[in-house]
Amino acid sequence: MPRTRLIILALILSALAFGLHTSAEATEIAAGVAIFLIGMMALENGFKVFTGGTLERLLQRSTDKLWKSLSFGVVATTVTQSSSLVSVITISFLSAGLLGLTQGVGIIFGANLGTTTGAWLIAGLGLRVNVAAYAMPMLIFGVVLSFTSSKTLKGLGNVLTGLGFLFLGIHYMKEGFETFGQSIDLAEYAVPGLAGLMLFTAIGVFATVVMQSSHATLVLIITALAAGQITYENALALSIGANVGTTITAIIGSISANIAGRRLAAAHLIFNLTTGILALVFIRQFVVAVELGADWLGIAPNDHTLKLALFHSLFNLTGIALMLPLMSRLVVFLETHLKPAPSTVSSPRFINETMMQMPDAGLEAARKEIGHLFANVFDIMALVLHADPIRLRKGEQLELLANAPERVREIDVDDYYRRRVKPLHADILDFLARLPTEDKQSRQAFVLRAATQHLIEALKDLKHLQKNMVRYLVSPNPYLRKEYVAIRQHLALILHHLHRLATGEEENPTLAFDVLAASMQSHDIVGNGTLDRLIREKRISPEVASSLMNDNGYAYDISRNLLALARTAFMPHEYVDKQLENALHLDKQELEAILATTSQAGSTENEGSRI
Repeated sequence: MPRTRLIILALILSALAFGLHTSAEATEIAAGVAIFLIGMMALENGFKVFTGGTLERLLQRSTDKLWKSLSFGVVATTVTQSSSLVSVITISFLSAGLLGLTQGVGIIFGANLGTTTGAWLIAGLGLRVNVAAYAMPMLIFGVVLSFTSSKTLKGLGNVLTGLGFLFLGIHYMKEGFETFGQSIDLAEYAVPGLAGLMLFTAIGVFATVVMQSSHATLVLIITALAAGQITYENALALSIGANVGTTITAIIGSISANIAGRRLAAAHLIFNLTTGILALVFIRQFVVAVELGADWLGIAPNDHTLKLALFHSLFNLTGIALMLPLMSRLVVFLETHLKPAPSTVSSPRFINETMMQMPDAGLEAARKEIGHLFANVFDIMALVLHADPIRLRKGEQLELLANAPERVREIDVDDYYRRRVKPLHADILDFLARLPTEDKQSRQAFVLRAATQHLIEALKDLKHLQKNMVRYLVSPNPYLRKEYVAIRQHLALILHHLHRLATGEEENPTLAFDVLAASMQSHDIVGNGTLDRLIREKRISPEVASSLMNDNGYAYDISRNLLALARTAFMPHEYVDKQLENALHLDKQELEAILATTSQAGSTENEGSRI
C-alpha cells in the first residue's frame, strides 16, 4: 500500500478511535453501521452460492428485450438487496460477451430502481418493528446452516446470517441516534437552502463511497431522520448523494474488466449523475410530487421516513423515463468515445479478474479466449501451409490449394510460438486454475484446459511435418508431390472450416463438424491403401514411403487435435453439454489415462521456449 494511503488510513482510524472514546452513542451508531455492512457482505456471499448457473441462465433468458432487462434489474436487486452483486454479475457477463451493451445498461437502470425497495423496507418495517427480536433467531439458524456441507444449505445459512446482521445493525443505529438525541441535537446544525442541499449531497456521496453501499447510507439517513437528528430537506439531499455515490462500486468492478465492462460502468455513472442533477435542480417539484403521492398512498403528513423512500423511488423512476428514449444514443456515445486500448495479439481479450466472482461467465470467457488463441495459431499454421491467413479465413482461392505453391520457404514456428502463443496460453491456464469451480463447472474447466493442449499439440506436429513438406512440395517426383499437396490442402481446408465454426459462420455446425471428422478418415493414406499402392507400383521408394507414412501420421494427429479443440470450444452449448455428460460416465482407468496424457503433454511446455 502506498505511503500516502497508509497515512490517510491512520488519520481516519485515529479520528474514529477518538470519536468512539468520547461518545458512547457514537460507538453504538458506528457499531450498527459495521454490523449492517457485515450483514450486506454475508447476504451477497449467500446469494453468490446461487449464482452458479441459475441466476446466470435466468439473466440470459430474461434480457432479450429492453423491458426484460429493466425488469431483471429491478427484481434481482429487490431479491438480493444488493445492486453491487447485480452490477458485478452484469459486468462479468458483458465482458464475456454473453450480453450486449444495451442489455447491460437496461439491467443497470433497473437495478437503480430496485435498490429503492430497501428504503421502503427500512422505513416501512425496520423502524416500526422490533427487528432485533427477529435478528437473533436468524443469526442462530444462519450460523448453524453455514457449517453444513451442503452448498445450498450453506448459501441459505449465509443469507439468514446476513439478514440477521442487517436487522441487528438497523436496531443499533436506531437506538444510537435516539440516545444521541437526548444529549445533542444534530438538527441544530442543519444547513438550509442551496448550500445545505449541495453540502449534504456531497456528504451522501462521501458516505456511500466510504461504506461501498448505498443501502448502508440510506439506513443511516433513515434512522437519523426518524430520531430527528437531521432535517427532512437534508435527508433528501443525502439520499441523492447516496444514489450518485453507489456508482463507485461499478467503477471499481470495471477496473479489471475489458472495454465492455468499462462502458457499462460509464453508463451507470452517466445515469446516476443525470438523475442526481435532475433531482437537485427540480427538488421543489419533487417535494410537491412526494406530498401528492403520500396523500394518495395514505402516508401520514409527519411520516418523513416513508416520504424519503417515496422521493428516492420517484427521482430514480424519473431518471429511467428520461434516459430510456436516449438509450440507443447513449450506447453509440459510449462505443464511440470509449475505445479499447491497443493490445498485442498475445494479451487476453476476454478473461480478467472480474470473472473470478462469476464462474459461469468465467468459463464462457475462457472459451472465447481459446478462440483468440486459435486465431493466433491459425495464422502460424496457414503460413506453414503456404497459405495467406486472411484469404484462407475468407475462403478465397481455395482451389489454388490443389496445386503446389509457387514459392516454398520454412517458417520459424518457435519464434511465432514464443511471441504469439505461449504468453496467451499461459494466461488461459492460469485463469482456469484460479477460477473457483465446483462439480460440473470443474469438468468444464478441465475440458477447456485439455482443449488448449490439443491446439498446442497440433502446432507441435505441424512444426515436425514442415521439415519434409518444404522439401517434398517441390519434389520432382509427381506422385510424392501430389501426396504432400493433398496433405497441405486437407489441413488448410480444416483450418478454414474451423474458423467458420469459431466465428459462428456455419449454418449447421453439427453437420459441418461431422463432415470434417469423416474427411479426416478419408485422407488417411495408410488406412485407405494409397501408400501400399504407391510402393507396390514403385511410384515412390521405400525410404521416401517411410517419411510419407510418418508425415501422414502427423497430419492425422493435427486433424484429430484440431477437431478435439473445436468439439469443446466452438460447438453449440447443447453439443458441448452432451459431450460433457458423456465424459461424466468415464470410468476410473479412462480418466487416469486422460490425466496422464495431459500431464505428459504439459511437460513439453516446460522445455524452454521450444514447443
